[in-house]
Amino acid sequence: MTSTHDDAGPKDATTVLLVHGHPFDRSMWRPQVEHLTELGYRVVVPDLRGYGTHKNGTHKTEATKTGLDVFANDLVELADHLGIESFVLGGLSMGGQIVMQTVARHPDRVSALLLADTFAGLDTPEVKQGRIDTAARITGEGMERYAEELLPKMISPQTRATRPDVEEHVRRMMRDAPAEGAAAALRGRAERPDYTPGLRNIDVPTLVVVGSDDEFTPVHDAERIHREVRGSTLVVIDGAGHLPNLERETEFNEALSTFLTTSGAKP
Repeated sequence: MTSTHDDAGPKDATTVLLVHGHPFDRSMWRPQVEHLTELGYRVVVPDLRGYGTHKNGTHKTEATKTGLDVFANDLVELADHLGIESFVLGGLSMGGQIVMQTVARHPDRVSALLLADTFAGLDTPEVKQGRIDTAARITGEGMERYAEELLPKMISPQTRATRPDVEEHVRRMMRDAPAEGAAAALRGRAERPDYTPGLRNIDVPTLVVVGSDDEFTPVHDAERIHREVRGSTLVVIDGAGHLPNLERETEFNEALSTFLTTSGAKP
């Protein structure tokens, strides 16, 4: 399935492919697209199957469950469609888990990794059941109340107090996410494998980023990924919650562009 996507920057430059989290869409990467294209990179940002503009398009999901392997295969299919053989691959939260799935299945396609505010291990039985219950709930009642409940946990109190633009962007993405696609992803995510053992097999430059105030995937989760991925770089973004790329975009962009340059992934 070829997704709805944005493809910005020179077509012959190093490609950075960024994967959004749940329940968001490709607009969550807007600050990074602007920053990286200014530096001369090609940046590709898709809406995942069942998310974003897929709700009104030909790719509206009919599935009741979408596994992370399906999302990973979609990313590779998109790269094939665009004629991109090798790319820097980054993701946040669920997007980071999709990145781990992709590099495990298609290691030859990935030249460097960004793992932001994500978790490599399995869910506890309680968390797993919570995803299944939430999927049923949003299928029945829609996204609006769910979005309002998630919002205070998605961004830090400092962000809510000082960045109404970010708060509104995050609220809009969550509220507008198609319930069926989000529910299908929650069910698939509940059955994902443990990516922790595979972290030791990653042999490309890797940047691990996390917000200091992230409630969903705290700093210790990022530290564990950092320990397991040999030679990886860990950056903690002070004052940010689960979405440091939006909450503290300047610091996030600096960390990412510095990593790309020092890892040899120049434009």
